[in-house]
Amino acid sequence: MRKFGLIGYPLGHSFSKKYFSEKFEKEEIKYAQFELYELEDLSSFPSLLKENPELKGLSVTIPYKEKIIPFLDELDGACREIGAVNCIQIQNGKLKGYNTDYLGFKDSLENWLKGEKPAGLLLGTGGASKAIVRALKDLEMDYTMVSRSESSHQNCITYNELNTDPSILEKHPLIINTTPLGTFPKTEAMPEVNPDFITCRHKVYDLVYNPEKTFLMRTLEARGAIVKNGLEMLILQAEAAWKIWN
Repeated sequence: MRKFGLIGYPLGHSFSKKYFSEKFEKEEIKYAQFELYELEDLSSFPSLLKENPELKGLSVTIPYKEKIIPFLDELDGACREIGAVNCIQIQNGKLKGYNTDYLGFKDSLENWLKGEKPAGLLLGTGGASKAIVRALKDLEMDYTMVSRSESSHQNCITYNELNTDPSILEKHPLIINTTPLGTFPKTEAMPEVNPDFITCRHKVYDLVYNPEKTFLMRTLEARGAIVKNGLEMLILQAEAAWKIWN
């Protein structure tokens, strides 16, 4: 039996187990299973590996995409630049980190924008944002990041600046939410974006996929924005992970 799984905390919102279990059944992939490994503390990661020698690959989610790096033997080149890992290949006792969020988001965004390259406003500066930044750079798209407090990141502003200066959203027709705000079960939360500054020129890409339409998406769509959730990105990154594991 080959084992695969997801590590993170908490994992109540995850789609991975259902997705891979259905994939194994539909594609008649035998002797494979996918499990959720909810780790309250990453210090238990070595024990998890020891207790599950059949593991061939792991996905990594919040809050461990950066913290997992010291546990790995090697990083893929692009992953090293991004500084965050969401996929681990386990081969001959060695752990190699990859970032398939980058691949999934880049392909999904290109499909959605159909050649357009609007300036992007990235909500959040955590682990998930790093893959998005790399994708936008590779697509040669301008971007500005938004943080809750003063940040050392280049091209970064605070939410206070965003919500007091209408020209910022005017100059950034694309809004990308990289925070977990609005994820089930806390579905009535959203990043601090002033809906009064939103127009029909705006496109909103929310990396959250559960619920299907987040509070942010609903709020800004009511002001005329076109919205998209993170499900397509999730499927594309899962398929990229499957290729890496195999």
